[in-house]
Amino acid sequence: MPDDDHSLRLRLGGDELIVRHRYESASIANDILIGLWFVVGSVLFFSPSTETVGIVLFLLGSLQMLARPMIRLARRVHLRRIGSSDAETARDF
Repeated sequence: MPDDDHSLRLRLGGDELIVRHRYESASIANDILIGLWFVVGSVLFFSPSTETVGIVLFLLGSLQMLARPMIRLARRVHLRRIGSSDAETARDF
């Protein structure tokens, strides 16, 4: 895969993941964080002493779920602005 200005290289152990689109990278990172906030928040609900922190993490995860369509919209607007006729605009990630 050729390198360009928009490539992101991540080393995962001995493997390398190359992500070429920054919006896709933002979406993936956002989805991972959403999952982490909800899992940790769920565990914190088991104890009354950590319940408030669990609620805060659920709220954070919910706000990040709101960010998902905003990332897609920003990407779509960016592609339109630069005049891209890229077929990827229909992809939902």
